[in-house]
Amino acid sequence: MTNLESLFTPGLVAAQQPQWPGGAAGAAVAQAVAELKKLPPLVFAGECDNLKAKIAEAQAGRAFWLQGGDCAETFASATADSIRNRIKTILQMAAVLQYASSLPVIKVGRMAGQFAKPRSNDSETRDGVTLPAYRGDAVNDIEFTEAARQPNPQRLVQVYNTSAATLNLVRAFTQGGFADLRQVHEWNKGFATDPRFGQRYEQMANEIGRALNFMTSAGVDPESFKKVDFYSSHEALILEYEKALTRIDSRTGNAYDVSGHFVWVGERTRQLDGAHMDFAAKIHNPIGIKLGPKSTPEDALTMIKILNPDNEPGRLTFITRMGAGLVREKLPALVKAVTESGAHVLWVCDPMHGNTYEAPSGYKTRRFDDVLDEVRGFFEVHKALGTHPGGIHIELTGDDVTECVGGGEQISEADLANRYETACDPRLNHTQSLELAFLVAEMLRDR
Repeated sequence: MTNLESLFTPGLVAAQQPQWPGGAAGAAVAQAVAELKKLPPLVFAGECDNLKAKIAEAQAGRAFWLQGGDCAETFASATADSIRNRIKTILQMAAVLQYASSLPVIKVGRMAGQFAKPRSNDSETRDGVTLPAYRGDAVNDIEFTEAARQPNPQRLVQVYNTSAATLNLVRAFTQGGFADLRQVHEWNKGFATDPRFGQRYEQMANEIGRALNFMTSAGVDPESFKKVDFYSSHEALILEYEKALTRIDSRTGNAYDVSGHFVWVGERTRQLDGAHMDFAAKIHNPIGIKLGPKSTPEDALTMIKILNPDNEPGRLTFITRMGAGLVREKLPALVKAVTESGAHVLWVCDPMHGNTYEAPSGYKTRRFDDVLDEVRGFFEVHKALGTHPGGIHIELTGDDVTECVGGGEQISEADLANRYETACDPRLNHTQSLELAFLVAEMLRDR
């Protein structure tokens, strides 16, 4: 065995894995894994280290984390327009947050790898017909037919290829001039925005433009205005894929998961003695862990010992998903215990996953007011404890969908059917995302 093959502990239980034909050790999976192992890395270890250094700055209160993108990417939605609009939305949000707070904003997309989703049940029944649950395009197809729902390991290779194409376009946009701060006006064109926030954004863009013009006239024209670092992230869910894309860095001899810069372990797969936690402990990427309302201070401290025993700055991010009704009650004990331990942790608020409900029409949705209230509660807890509210983690799209109710557009439950396009969970649309950014910016300014 090579060092890489013997790195991970054998025999551990991996939760939320697909029921592959022939099993995880079968020929079909082995063929897909063999193909993936031959492919070049999607990201580079040095880029992961650069992100880790930026996270360390955020942990110290000197930066803010903005992570956004699809709940579940699909192969069909990996189009130039869709990718560009998601990047536009994140860049706009980042500009608002940075302008208000004077803090650098770390821009991270739930992109180029977020093709798999955990599910509550292994199967789904419609009209008396039971088929395997849709686990994301990485596993099977959303169409409710026996053929479409059959897990297919070759889809993992398609995940790689689609992620590579997505990252290629992301890098072109963010390094080739599209992300230039002088484009702040252009980012807003073509969007149907709520007048209140569209006008507010234009006012901010004008002020940024004047400041940049002044600096240019004074002979200051730094490269940092012209391009941005934009990082990819996804849930490290399907371990065959993640392990196949783990490589040994030639500089350091350390293992990195080169499927994305930042990977996280979800609420349903963070068993302390499970295979996902073991995997996360063995790679040197910056790692996230989702913490729900049942998380205890003991859980958090044990995870720190497993994932960051050397207390390396930038290594570990806790992404809390408590729900608007519980965040003020459940979060303080976690933050207090971790702070008192002296551990370096970035605290990020995921206000989406704890606030999902089913509308009378059957659509899964979220109330914008609940999303906002959880973020507000997150900031209140950190302010009371004297700690840094380090970032937000948002499921969003750059398109004008109708998946979450409320916001300035006042989307109602009756409106959900108009443009409900998500493959899994409801996302904020472009206008709701920009509105949230302005409201979070006020919290950041007052923190």
